[in-house]
Formats: sequence, C-alpha cells, structure tokens
Amino acid sequence: MTIQQMEYLVALDKHRQFVKAADACGVTQSTLSMMVKKLEEELDTIIFDRDTQPIRPTAIGEKIISQAKVILFHTEQLKEITTSERVQASGDVHLAIIPTVATDVIPLIIKNIRKDNPDIHLYAYEMMTCDILEKLAKAELDIAIMATPPKNSSLLEIPLYYEKFYAYVSPLDPLYGKAELNSSDLPLERAWMLKEGNCLRDQIFYFSHGKSGYTANYEAGSIDTLVRIVNANGGFTVIPELHLPFLSDTEKENVRPLVSPDVVREISIVIRRDFVRERILNEVANAVKKSIPEHMIDSGLKKFAIRI
Repeated sequence: MTIQQMEYLVALDKHRQFVKAADACGVTQSTLSMMVKKLEEELDTIIFDRDTQPIRPTAIGEKIISQAKVILFHTEQLKEITTSERVQASGDVHLAIIPTVATDVIPLIIKNIRKDNPDIHLYAYEMMTCDILEKLAKAELDIAIMATPPKNSSLLEIPLYYEKFYAYVSPLDPLYGKAELNSSDLPLERAWMLKEGNCLRDQIFYFSHGKSGYTANYEAGSIDTLVRIVNANGGFTVIPELHLPFLSDTEKENVRPLVSPDVVREISIVIRRDFVRERILNEVANAVKKSIPEHMIDSGLKKFAIRI
C-alpha cells in the first residue's frame, strides 16, 4: 500500500463519488478507480461497496480508511519536521472549537491567522467535545480548543486561558435582587440550559451538585438563544465571561457574579501527543492570545512559547 493509494482511499471516502474524488486528487477517474481496485486485490478484500449510490465503505473498509488517515497524519508530521526551519509557518491546519468558545473567539482567531500568517490555510470547525475527541483519535484534526477534558494519555493539554461564569437573570426572577449568587445553591428548576453534550451544561450541574430540580422545558444550542429565552420567559441561565461584551447595555444589568466558590473553567489547546508542528501550534496560540483579554491568559503562556 502506497501513500498515494491511501490518499485516494481517504478522498473517495470523503466524496463518495469517483469523479469528485479524482478531481480532488488531480487524477483521472480511471486512474483513481484502477488504483483503488489494485489495492483491494492486494489486500484481498472489498474496501468500497460499489452497488450503492453514493458508494460507501464496507465494514472492513472503514477500518482500513481509519488507519490510512492516521498514517497520512504521521506522513504530514514527517514533512513538518523537515520544513520546521522555514521562516514562515505554512500549510493546512484543521482546528476544532467547542460551541461555547467558538462564537466569541473564532472570528478573531481567523482574522489574526490571516493577518499574521497568510500561508497558513486554517479550516475551523465548531464541534461538541465528544466529536472532537473522536476526531483527534482518528487524526482527522490537528488542534482543538476546548474546556480541558478528562485526562487522556494519548492527548496533550496546554492551558490557554481561564474563564469565569456569570449568571444571566431575568428582572422578573427573585434572584435579580441579589448582587451576587451562590454558585452551589442555584434554583435549577428556573434554569435554562444548553442542550446535552455541551461542556457548559455539564459544568453547571457539577458546581450545582447535580440535576436536582432541573426540568428540560427547552434546551438551546447557543448562548445567544439562552439569553433571549431568559429575556422573554424569565428565570436565569449561566454564560461565560467572553460573552459579556456581546450583551446590550440593558442586558448587562441582568448579569450577576457566581461566588462561593467562584466558577472558572480552563480552556486549553488539545493535540495528539505525536503532534510535531510546533511552529503552527504557537501561531494558533498567539492568534488566541490576541483574541481574548490579557488578564484571562495562562501565566505560563504569557511568558513562554509552547515546546512539544
């Protein structure tokens, strides 16, 4: 099996059509079809089911393609080692960010990367934590920005910044009269939450000591939606610090600090331990640092470059 054949497999899996996959690889349809067929003969197995439209991998084909993606990832890593002394960082970078971070920082990250590193081709995706971890394991992502996940021996976590949570309270709710709220004693029966799978939701349940009293009348997909729901229906929700500037002056009057204890989450860059594109990693970290207030940035990241 050659690198070229693995690239053809991955392209065909992505496009599910020989014509589109061949165009993406810069070869004729007959060439790609012949090379895939030759590989199937070498392995004595069927990788793609051609009787379906669009075509799809067989069960064994999915396993082969998954391994091919990992091998191609390592191939790119080797190329990076040989080109790491270039003055300008360059190449494709696939970056995933959790939704409660993406809304507030991804526009500025893209802007800063384009301005400072025009030779970096950034592909940014908004993903749930579980999807990010799965794609990192399959080498389908280069870098992730997320609330630091449970310890995983195959991943390296580099703290970027620390973000406080605040309560956003309707003027109609009894909590509105308080200057600050006890984070461990929130009345969850009046809370509006993000849908299941968001780390912010899990963190609220954690510092509130469980789901007691919570009823899922409606679960939103974004912080903006939660704010509008509270405005129209009462109750309260919890929002991250970076979202505060996006509130109107009137809405900012509805914000209350969460104390006893203060509620803070760690946002980190997460990569595979075999990731070697150190220069790219530092450029992404620099773009993030330019996108958030300085007081939030991890002290180590302020002083030192990332070494992997």
